[in-house]
Amino acid sequence: MTSNNLSAAANKRTGYVIHVMTASGAVAGMFALNAVIDGHWRSCLIWLIICQILDGLDGPIARRFDVEVHAPRIDGHILDLVVDYITCVLVPVALLIRLHLLPHHWETLTASAIFLSSALWFARTDLETQDHWFNGFPAVWNLAVPTFLITGVSTKGVLIYTFILGTSQLTTFKIPHLVRVKALRKITLPLTVIYLANLTYFSLKYSDTRGIDFDAWQGAIFVLFPVYILLISIWRTWFSQVRIPLLGKIVE
Repeated sequence: MTSNNLSAAANKRTGYVIHVMTASGAVAGMFALNAVIDGHWRSCLIWLIICQILDGLDGPIARRFDVEVHAPRIDGHILDLVVDYITCVLVPVALLIRLHLLPHHWETLTASAIFLSSALWFARTDLETQDHWFNGFPAVWNLAVPTFLITGVSTKGVLIYTFILGTSQLTTFKIPHLVRVKALRKITLPLTVIYLANLTYFSLKYSDTRGIDFDAWQGAIFVLFPVYILLISIWRTWFSQVRIPLLGKIVE
């Protein structure tokens, strides 16, 4: 066997290993769901963080090794969507219901609406723009629901937020891919890292019986990051051709 053949074989093996890495997110999601069923909220939060880490790593690694070229028998995009529906929708909604974070008479209807809108969103042909902005809320309920839980949002507040986010999934409201969007990346990436680090820290500290306490500064991080995303999303959706002083255009 020639060195070229060896290289091709190695690339093929690497490609399928990366596909397995993506698929392992579904296994982590199963552990998270099992934690919900058993009432182990802290364990569920930790498994959701692990799912998020896997989801954040597999895409850049797959692009780095040209997985779609070397392991074409598995469609990495479809695989990612299947796993994401489990980890970003199914498990968080189960947590939402199991912890009674919604008004009692609205739980089933709201959960059904989330499943419906998210299924439609994952099937959109215009899921993402060429410059990597999502059309509509990108079904990251795995970030929204833990944030509701940790920050102690009221049941009515959770109902309002889920209605707004779910409805936006059927629109063309532009929301950035936190890693791939180039515009304002020097601001967005650090804020994303701080937000996810904060979420991870409080997920690790969360008590199944006592919940968690945090000071105003720590709580502000959970508020400021979504507000920042909302502001740049509004700008990208309706004012993308207007130049921002010192920053230029949102769209590059």
